Amino acid sequence: MARHWVLEPGVDFLNHGSFGATPRVVLAAQQAWRDRMEAEPVRFLARDAERHLDEAREALGGFVGADPEDLAFVPNVTAGFNSILRSLTFEPGDELLTTDHAYNAAKNTLEWVARRSGARVVVASVPFPIQSPEEVVAAVLGAVSGRTRLALLDHVTSPTALIYPIGRLVSELAQRGVDTLVDGAHAPGMLDLEVASLGAAYYTGNLHKWVCAPKGAGFLWVRRDRQADVRPVAISHGANSPRVDRSRFRLEFDWTGTTDPSAYLAVPEALRFGASLLPGGWAVLRQRNHDLALATRNLLCTSLAVDPPAPDEMIGSMASVPFAEWETGGEVQGIDLYGDPIHDALIDHGFEVVITPWPQRPDGGRWRRLVRVSCAAYNDMEQVTRLAAVLPGVVAGTSGGRRRGAAARRPPETAGEPAGHG
Repeated sequence: MARHWVLEPGVDFLNHGSFGATPRVVLAAQQAWRDRMEAEPVRFLARDAERHLDEAREALGGFVGADPEDLAFVPNVTAGFNSILRSLTFEPGDELLTTDHAYNAAKNTLEWVARRSGARVVVASVPFPIQSPEEVVAAVLGAVSGRTRLALLDHVTSPTALIYPIGRLVSELAQRGVDTLVDGAHAPGMLDLEVASLGAAYYTGNLHKWVCAPKGAGFLWVRRDRQADVRPVAISHGANSPRVDRSRFRLEFDWTGTTDPSAYLAVPEALRFGASLLPGGWAVLRQRNHDLALATRNLLCTSLAVDPPAPDEMIGSMASVPFAEWETGGEVQGIDLYGDPIHDALIDHGFEVVITPWPQRPDGGRWRRLVRVSCAAYNDMEQVTRLAAVLPGVVAGTSGGRRRGAAARRPPETAGEPAGHG
């Protein structure tokens, strides 16, 4: 299936989870939309785009299990959770809950909002390695207090690649009077998604990852009873539009200024493409990628002499495996975005994977590296087998994580970028 993508020959690209990879046919569809726009920009953007966006949103709603009227296109998940968090009002002493597996940009936004309002970010510690989804539930609910106003929780975590039991978490938190904002960056295309049935107040997902839409395609879903309070990051003409044929939510999010909507408009083609790859459509493709991810996880665990760090039910189309040895705090080799020596050495061998610290914010304490591998439609077991054969030698050749002669660096304060997300 690799022929459908324009990926560089000679590189085993096992990092679809960071920024995705867009198939040729979807890129062609995006370019066709751009050509239509540039042929008569005023007609397209001022008169035609609204109708085309409605059609694209209709297709998306059927795929993610949501009423199209409750969906807004956004460039990415980061824009989605910024729209929510910066729209809501918090008071001094309010608590905003997340976990230590949350994406770095999400944590940064929570912390910024909390500082502005005098609220406090509470971080629930979820173990990794982990034995069962119950440990996630216990950690999150154990961090709830009478001041908890909102929980920002991953559907699929970025650094550790765990599927959280999000439906149960949303339900349990709602019973305690806490709204949930779900960071679903990795869920569309990886999981069988029914957004509306989860019951969350807010859900945001990326389409440039596992749906394989162009970069700049994401969505925000807001429950109908919460839409009046939610504004896009950029306030534009919709804020005072006299129209009454569309909701204020729709009017504001559909026009946030002049932009190129071709990534959104190509989403239906990406959905059609994914459905066409294997007999049985998306359900079979998701299962195929999941099976490959489990096989990958098991092979890498054997290669690195570690136990599987999570139960099979918590794995989707990605898997993170910890290296056997703990690093220590202080003056040790850290991870500088994509500049980790093991990552760089693997690039030299023709492999693109994520190498990331765990915990993501070591803060001078004990930490270890994780290798995260994504299994997309264009990946196969031969690539994974090659990686498993090379990885132990690369680790040994970098003296436990440092290239010979390389200067030591501290672990970064924040290292959410390597795994890619928003």
